[in-house]
Amino acid sequence: MSDKENPKTENKQTQSKSKSEKFEFQAEIRQLLDILTHSLYTHHDIFIRELISNAADALDKARFKSMKDEDIQDKELNYTINIETDDKNKILTISDTGIGMTKQELIDNIGTIARSGTSDFIKTLAKDKKDNVNLIGKFGVGFYSVFMAGERVELTTKSAIPGEPAYLWTSDGSGSFEIIPGPKNAKRGTSVKVFLRKDDEEFAEENNVKSTIQKYSNFVPYPIHLNREQVNKLSAIWREPRSAVKEEQYKEFFKFIANETEEPLTHMHLSADVPIQFHSLLYVPKSNRELMGFGKDDFGISLFVRRVLVEGHATDVLPGYLRFVRGVIDSDDLPLNISREALQHNPYLSKIEKVIVGKFLGHLKTLLDKDFETYKKIWEQHGRILKEGYTDYAHKDKLADVLLFNSSKSKDKDELISLSTYVDRMHEKQEGIYFLSGPSREALETNPNLEMFRVRDIEVLYCYDPIDEFVLPGLIEYKDKKLISADQADVSKLKEIPVKGDEKKEDKPQVDKQDADKLARRIKDILGDKVEDVRLSERLVDSPAILVGAQPGISSQMEKIMQMMDKDAKPPKRVMEINKEHPLIADMLQLYQKDTQSPVLERITNRLYDSLLLLDGFLTDPHEMALGQQTLLTEYTKMILQEKDKTPE
Repeated sequence: MSDKENPKTENKQTQSKSKSEKFEFQAEIRQLLDILTHSLYTHHDIFIRELISNAADALDKARFKSMKDEDIQDKELNYTINIETDDKNKILTISDTGIGMTKQELIDNIGTIARSGTSDFIKTLAKDKKDNVNLIGKFGVGFYSVFMAGERVELTTKSAIPGEPAYLWTSDGSGSFEIIPGPKNAKRGTSVKVFLRKDDEEFAEENNVKSTIQKYSNFVPYPIHLNREQVNKLSAIWREPRSAVKEEQYKEFFKFIANETEEPLTHMHLSADVPIQFHSLLYVPKSNRELMGFGKDDFGISLFVRRVLVEGHATDVLPGYLRFVRGVIDSDDLPLNISREALQHNPYLSKIEKVIVGKFLGHLKTLLDKDFETYKKIWEQHGRILKEGYTDYAHKDKLADVLLFNSSKSKDKDELISLSTYVDRMHEKQEGIYFLSGPSREALETNPNLEMFRVRDIEVLYCYDPIDEFVLPGLIEYKDKKLISADQADVSKLKEIPVKGDEKKEDKPQVDKQDADKLARRIKDILGDKVEDVRLSERLVDSPAILVGAQPGISSQMEKIMQMMDKDAKPPKRVMEINKEHPLIADMLQLYQKDTQSPVLERITNRLYDSLLLLDGFLTDPHEMALGQQTLLTEYTKMILQEKDKTPE
């Protein structure tokens, strides 16, 4: 639209041209301005947020002067932001009653962008716009985002300094700007009139502007009036004292910020002054979106700077293992890049993360101690994600405090305990915290590795999630107690703990150790390369045999995980341990003593090995096992019938 078609503009432009001053941007600055207005921002509605943010800053400064009892222009004015849409003429106007600007401030603050930059910097930026946008944040040129949507801008401003006149700044963003005296009846503050480009005329429509305000600027601490109606009515409760916020307010705010209908399971309201000042309000949702199939795409905290939203899903503020957390973090001190769409890599963010992660894990620990049932609900929904934090060395101990597990002393699979509870009821001579992985409680209850623990009343944590094989060894220790897989336990250390009650040995076969060693060597000959070795077991109580890892420090479950990652790999070689006090092993010894090459002994050995593979989860050829079992059953049936025929009638 030309000036002639807009009477209001024409009146302003026809003021004494002798007082008009035109300023030319340098060639490098014109180049930078072109980048800012056409290449940097992803969403054009950002310019509204930038102008509102600038207006809020101006209001802060004016109010600060007033609080210091300084004399300011138009003291009677309320601190407000007023927005008007003109759909007919495609104009958007954003005004404030803030600090305003003098003529020199106009030139310094708006007219000479990137004044501290260099030609080399601008050339580098122009060459590689995408990778260098973070550098622009040093120059504070958010105002120029207005030229993404505006083909021309008129800015009227009057300083809060008494007696200072008003000025009108105009530019089309192409390379120059003009300053002329403003209206004599202008009030304190700044008004930005944006003549919208054809492709951005949507921002002259009230509903679109209202939606943008609610998206980015809902919590600006000053009233925002759109066509004389206040739009922002929500309070930034995260900046208020905890004692001033009611429980119902916390719940309602969660539903708004997280777009949820359910109430949260817990919340943490935190304000910190050191090492950096920030405010936060974090929630744990009742449901896990990942379990519901939504994936990880929408996780992240709403990041605010001075109550203005700069990133709706900031994924760099909290570590990935807290991605289920919703809420806000707000800081006045965070440096931003020019588009405010991504934070610069800076020490402030890492400091906020360090403080808030430690405080949040501490909050979960307090909840675990004081309201276990509520914490258990959190664990059931989000525990799988939380366990991913085992690699966070800085918070390893605090994370370990809030891990839950089923255990051999739990009454059922639903009863969970913490590592702290485990340590509190350990045996005095117990070396470490023992755990064992398996697909279910039923499978673990029948695992032969537990027999030595059971007779000594040693508690073992039950791990059903494959990630536990990384989590517990990754923690290394807890409260000076090592975390040890039960199938990797030092048997000699376990034997230092007495057996509970009286162990009955009278019903067990009494087998000479030397004879048992001979049987072990024969079993190794039969199995050949299927096993690394065969030896007598010191860990078994009720089972005839067991397969244990040949590699120290690697549990059976970890070996399974490694094989799953390489399906073409052969099952790892295992060591077979036999229990010389078990009836089956005693009978196999008799067969061996009668005939060292007994074919029946060979078949029994192979079927026993197959059954151990099955229990251990490494059986690769069920057909061979089935055929072997059928052959053995056939021979057993014939033997019974033959014995029956020999029995006299």
